[in-house]
Amino acid sequence: MKLGFACKFLDSGLKQEFPFKSTTRTRFLSLSHEQRLALLYQLSETNLRNLYSTFEQLAQLPPALRMMRIGSDLLPLYTVPEAGPVYQEFLGDLAPLFTRCGEYAREQDIRLSFHPGQYSVLASDNPDVVDRAIEDVEYHATCAVMMGYGQRFQDFKINIHMNGKRGVEGFRDAFNRLSPQAQKMLTVENDEISCSLDDVLQAQGLCPIVLDIHHYWVKENAFITPDDPRIEQIKASWRGVRPVLHYSISQEGLIPEQGYPEQSQLGIPKTKLRAHSDYYFNSTLNDWALSFTDFDIMCEVKMKNIARDRLYDYALLKGVMKVA
Repeated sequence: MKLGFACKFLDSGLKQEFPFKSTTRTRFLSLSHEQRLALLYQLSETNLRNLYSTFEQLAQLPPALRMMRIGSDLLPLYTVPEAGPVYQEFLGDLAPLFTRCGEYAREQDIRLSFHPGQYSVLASDNPDVVDRAIEDVEYHATCAVMMGYGQRFQDFKINIHMNGKRGVEGFRDAFNRLSPQAQKMLTVENDEISCSLDDVLQAQGLCPIVLDIHHYWVKENAFITPDDPRIEQIKASWRGVRPVLHYSISQEGLIPEQGYPEQSQLGIPKTKLRAHSDYYFNSTLNDWALSFTDFDIMCEVKMKNIARDRLYDYALLKGVMKVA
């Protein structure tokens, strides 16, 4: 089992040592062409160097902790219409940096992913929204391919939600428009509002299903278990690749520090229960997440790798995981 974290690698002082740099569309548009070119190149180069430095930090950790989600702003403003042509002028110059990151990640067995934002809705009933969602997925796929991924099924994970009024039919239509590389990398997860686990399981023939156990609880007020029959369907959708589970819990103060929370007793709207905590403070829920022993776990928690590391220490103490 690997335990991952999302986007920001924090040091012991909770500072981000190797942050991605970005800019605003307004600032970008105020510049001349040459200034735009220089700005985007500088930001992209910095981000790729910082990504490599993050990988170097992960390589010093136990193998179980070599898993991360890369931030979507690796190439800032890439999908902004005015920025796309600018990137094409120098993207090839960044190839060595991309290659270095990918080769090192594979050498050190670091499992990687992207998670396009909530506005990338492949199943939307608005064609323009679908077009933009496809463009966003392909941007993430471009970054992964430049790092040497997209060569085989699920050598890299690009995860999205299936929310959208057209449901699985719309998702299937959009999926069929994606590049072969993007199709190899795409996964879809259940959410807490619109798409249940049963909904996304309809897409299991297209791509792997990512189980988000917090989303499941918020939507269903139930705690899915590893012996649920649907778990075998989820695992089968990964076609032999180790599946990924997303784990988060509600914020501190909203749910008890022990036991399984019952929504009817909490008296808190689902919209508040959705928000992620800083740390994994409920050992009952930690035991629940760690019981999915056939999965790698992406830790979606505000204190990022620091909270993830505490969960790892807890798993070692409980004997669920062992030091490699």
